[in-house]
Amino acid sequence: MISTLNPTQGPAVGGNQVIISGASLTGATAVRFGTNSAAFTVVSNSSIRATAPPGVGQASVRVTTPGGTSNGLTYTYLTAPVLYALVPGQGPTSGGNQVVLTGVGFTSASAVHFGAASAVFTVNSDTQITATAPVGSGPVPVTVTTPGGTSNGLTYTYLTTPVLYALVPGQGPTSGGNQVVLTGVGFTSASAVHFGAASAVFTVNSDTQITATAPVGSGPVPVTVTTPGGTSNGLTYTYLTTPVLYALVPGQGPTSGGNQVVLTGVGFTSASAVHFGAASAVFTVNSDTQITATAPVGSGSVPVTVTTPGGTSNGVTYSYTTVAGPTLTDLDPHFGSTSGGTNVTIFGTNLTGTTAVHFDAQAAGNIVVLGDNQITATAPAGTNTVVVTVTTPGGTSDPSIGNPYYTYVPQPALTSLIPDTGATTGGTNVTINGTALTYTDGVFFGATPASFAAISDTIVLATSPPGVGGVPVTVHSPGGTSNSLTFTYE
Repeated sequence: MISTLNPTQGPAVGGNQVIISGASLTGATAVRFGTNSAAFTVVSNSSIRATAPPGVGQASVRVTTPGGTSNGLTYTYLTAPVLYALVPGQGPTSGGNQVVLTGVGFTSASAVHFGAASAVFTVNSDTQITATAPVGSGPVPVTVTTPGGTSNGLTYTYLTTPVLYALVPGQGPTSGGNQVVLTGVGFTSASAVHFGAASAVFTVNSDTQITATAPVGSGPVPVTVTTPGGTSNGLTYTYLTTPVLYALVPGQGPTSGGNQVVLTGVGFTSASAVHFGAASAVFTVNSDTQITATAPVGSGSVPVTVTTPGGTSNGVTYSYTTVAGPTLTDLDPHFGSTSGGTNVTIFGTNLTGTTAVHFDAQAAGNIVVLGDNQITATAPAGTNTVVVTVTTPGGTSDPSIGNPYYTYVPQPALTSLIPDTGATTGGTNVTINGTALTYTDGVFFGATPASFAAISDTIVLATSPPGVGGVPVTVHSPGGTSNSLTFTYE
C-alpha cells in the first residue's frame, strides 16, 4: 500500500526524484508511472525513492512487491513554460528596470534568470510575469523555471549608460527653439533629452550625435540623454536673456554712413550682429552695456537692433540725414595727463550740434560748443596716443583728416640729481635722471625756473639758478609735476 507522493508533479522529460511513502514496501520489484517503469531505491519498509520517467498528462504510480501491486496515486506531468517576448528587451547594466515577460505555463514559476543571475519577479498570470532586471552586462538569455522545467531563453541586452561630451551651441534664448547638437556615445536608443526638467524634441543622427530643439528655459541647466542604458552625465546649457537696447548716441547721421554710434543697454556681451534696418553694421562690444557701431549706408528712419545668442533686442530709431559731417583739423593741447582732466580745444568745421567727443573709445566730458569751428572738451583718462573724433547729427569726423592725435603723458618721476650740490651763484650743470621726462616743459629749483634741455625719456640737463640752502627740484610736463629731490646750495 502507498499513501503519498512527494512531489506529485514534475516535468514531462522526467528525471526528478519522487519519494513514495506507504507500508510493506521492502522487497519491491517494480515502480511504474502509468505503464512506464521507473528506476528506484527502497529506502525503508515505508519509503521508496524513485526517478520519474518521461511522460505526459496524469499517470498512476504503483509499487509491486512479492505480495502484489499497490494501490495507485496520481502523478501529473507538467509541460515546460514557453517564453515569447520581453518588453523591454534591453536596459542599464545597473539593473533595476521592470521587464514584462509573456508566454505560457508561468503559473507555478519558481525562478526567473537573466543569464546566471536570479531576478525578483511577480507572476501576474499564467501568460505574464513582471521581473526586475538584476545587475548585468552584455546580451544574456532570460529564462523562466517552473516544476515543468525551464523555458527557452530570449535575449536581454544590457546597455552601457550614454556619455555626453559636448553641446554646440552651449547657450541660447530663454524662448528656446534653437538647434543644439549633442555629441557623445551610446545615443542609438535614446528615449529622452532633457534641458533641466524640460523635455526636448530631438533626432538621433547616430550613436554619437543628437540634434535637439532647446525648450523654453532660464539660467544654466544640465542637459542629459536617457536611453534604456540609463541617463548620461549632464552638461551645462545656459539660457540667455534677450538683449535690451536703451539709447543711441548719436541717434542720427549721414546717408553715407561711416559715423560712430554708441549703443547702450544690457546683455551685449555675446553680441553676434548689429543691424541698422536690414543692413549689418561693423561693431565692437565694449562691455555688456555698451557697443560702438559704424553706421552703414542708409536712408530715412530705421530700427537699430542687437542680436546675441539670447535673441534680438528691441529696436531704437536711427535717422539718416543729409547734414554735412564734421571735420577736425587740430587740437590744443595735443598732450595731457593719463589721469585725464585736461581741457582740450578742438578746431574744425561743422562742429555745431556736437553730441559726443571721443578719445578713441572713451567719451570726453564737459563739451562746450563755442561755434561752428571750435569746441572744448575735458579729456578722459587714457594711455598712449589716441585719435580724437567729434560726432554731430551729420556723422563722426574722419580721423585721417587734420591732426586729431592726442598723447597721454604719464607723470614724470625723478630718481637722482648729479651733482646734487652747487654754488649759491647758480650756473651748475645738473643731470636729472628719472622716467617720463620726454615732454618736460619746466624745471624748478624751489619756486625758481631753471633753463633745461630734455635729452631723452630718462635724462634732463638743467642749469641751476642762484639760490641758498636746500631746495626741492621738480620737473613738470603735461603728465603733471614729479616728485622732488633736494639740491643744496653751498
